[in-house]
Amino acid sequence: MTDMPQVRGRLTPDRTLSDLTWLRVGGPADWLFQPADEEDLCAFLAALPPEVPVFPMGVGSNLIVRDGGLRAVVIRLGRGFNAIDCAGTQVTAGAAALDAHVARRAADAGIDLTFLRTIPGSIGGAVRMNAGCYGSYTADVLVEVRAVTRSGEAIRIPASDLQLAYRQSVLPDGAVLTAAVFEAPREDPARLHARMEDQLAQRNASQPVKDRSAGSTFRNPAGFSSTGRADDVHDLKAWKVIDDAGMRGARRGGAQMSEKHSNFLINTGDATAADLEGLGEDVRKKVYAQSGITLEWEIMRVGET
Repeated sequence: MTDMPQVRGRLTPDRTLSDLTWLRVGGPADWLFQPADEEDLCAFLAALPPEVPVFPMGVGSNLIVRDGGLRAVVIRLGRGFNAIDCAGTQVTAGAAALDAHVARRAADAGIDLTFLRTIPGSIGGAVRMNAGCYGSYTADVLVEVRAVTRSGEAIRIPASDLQLAYRQSVLPDGAVLTAAVFEAPREDPARLHARMEDQLAQRNASQPVKDRSAGSTFRNPAGFSSTGRADDVHDLKAWKVIDDAGMRGARRGGAQMSEKHSNFLINTGDATAADLEGLGEDVRKKVYAQSGITLEWEIMRVGET
């Protein structure tokens, strides 16, 4: 498709996506659209023929784009969607705002969103995947989201309608998240910042933060309630069953399961998307053969091989 709607933002054809993902792999999208603001996004989607697929993309922190790329319009939000506002016990953050920035700004205002500090990525992705750590989840604090539908209508969706569960949510087909509203307890800012420093130290000690990865590769195989909250935690962890299957440090091409944390899939420098996804599948097969457990991907994989 060459006759695309007029935009105020940036619309780029045949745009390689590898430099937009943390794993630095992947082929081109048919188009990359970076809207100037919500009005620009609404107008574009309203004018885009309904049969043209769209793929909302955050900062690519939890994503493998396959080597053949995406036959779609990839929508990536930027500066027009990264505002952070704090009032009382509520924080309103644009979908492009980084989780870490939101946690820090909230802490400055004495609002406890500290669990977001060590989660890689942006607020849109945190909502989409019901991101969480240290016993807290996005579902615990989310009030509502703002989104633009595939037909170009700006809407608000209560958190209860998103059916937030462990690492998943339900959104209208083709909808693009643009902002989220959170409500969390108040606490002394100094204590909140100190807690985040402790969390960063824990993460740096246990995870390969200096390597090129996309965070946790597989979901924990059991132990979380249907809401995604940590009220039914079990000791079975993905890294443990990967270790038990002898796959810590396993390699395929330029891809490796980290020696430091075996549930982290890393690009050692020259991996292709096929290397990374193929190694992940090797791990899944070995774990199933060893324990009968079927690991499910936490990293999203999209596009053509």
